[in-house]
Amino acid sequence: MLSSSPAPHHRGAARRAGARRVLVLSASMGAGHDTVARELVRRARAQGHEADTVDLMRLLPYGTGSGLRAFYRTSVRHAPWVYDGLYRAFLRPGDHTRPSGVPLARLAADGLERLVVRTGADLVVPVFHLAAQLTGHLRTLGRLRVPSVVFVLDFAVHRQWLHPGNDACLCLTDQAVDDVRRVVPGTHVEATGPVVAPEFSAPAPAADDWRKRFERYAPGRSPVLLSAGAWGAAAGIGETARLLAGAGHLPVVLCGRNQALRSRTARVPGALALDWVTDMPGLLHAVRALVDNAAGQTAVQALAAGLPVVGHRPLPGHGADGVRRMAELGFSEAADDGTTLLDVLDRLVTEGPGERERRAARGRAVFRADVLERAVALAGRSAVPSPGQE
Repeated sequence: MLSSSPAPHHRGAARRAGARRVLVLSASMGAGHDTVARELVRRARAQGHEADTVDLMRLLPYGTGSGLRAFYRTSVRHAPWVYDGLYRAFLRPGDHTRPSGVPLARLAADGLERLVVRTGADLVVPVFHLAAQLTGHLRTLGRLRVPSVVFVLDFAVHRQWLHPGNDACLCLTDQAVDDVRRVVPGTHVEATGPVVAPEFSAPAPAADDWRKRFERYAPGRSPVLLSAGAWGAAAGIGETARLLAGAGHLPVVLCGRNQALRSRTARVPGALALDWVTDMPGLLHAVRALVDNAAGQTAVQALAAGLPVVGHRPLPGHGADGVRRMAELGFSEAADDGTTLLDVLDRLVTEGPGERERRAARGRAVFRADVLERAVALAGRSAVPSPGQE
């Protein structure tokens, strides 16, 4: 259930002064949430804290988690209109009351309570919206006696991220902060920017290997990365790859773990279809732009690497809202059709070093504070006593 199997921890055991026991509550829905959770755990340990991550899907009983994951994966791959309908009913921002995620999330309540006690956690950090519903619910009931600080991963915040019982919310942008305050005005909220591993913003020697591979495959063509996410969910990605190849680019397609998508894309003349990539920093430093459909973790990794991001054919629901918001804030560009996409890419791949660096600096400006540091600091200010402190 945990990311590792540490020896049991007990509240009050010897611990470095100021150190915390952090439990990051994630979900194996794609790869983005788990990627963020792993980086938060790495940062916590590097800063002298103890930390682990747990998958909410595994806390849900009776196969509920695996069923939910399979339904979501099938919907975004094959019936995106289904997910769009659910998003409009349950998640989309708006003034009207929408159904809560608490009834589903609270199925994991007993498991989370036991885990907090067993690990001696004194801070829970949800990085998935149903996890935030669960911790907020338990905090309201007094069943979770340690602070919960939610890290909202989306540029466009949907309502299932927000529960007034949580102690604080950390967001990507000031605009997201405003969105949160309108819905849960009593919750402490601040902007920190995204979480990515430090390798993305550092020089990437492995990028040379990728460049050599691209040059062997399509000499003289500018490599442009197309992302379909961990599950390989993308609308018309083959058509987009054909468009780019026909315009003289090298479309490099991230197919994730969708082998059917990879097989189809590999048949597109001039396209390079990749399955699961473990060296994302090197790849992002080797291509000229990212064509993105979700405004998720790949997009913010690209910003950290100084890579231009172009939103095109976004996934329905929160993907479309996030791509739109990211472009409105100037962190990416939006291309609503193929002609606009080619115009934007032609400009981006030919821009001079000065303009490229200025654009990269605008993207990197979204990274403002260390999320883990802020979560620990906010937990230290919590007025709710932990067991044994009353």
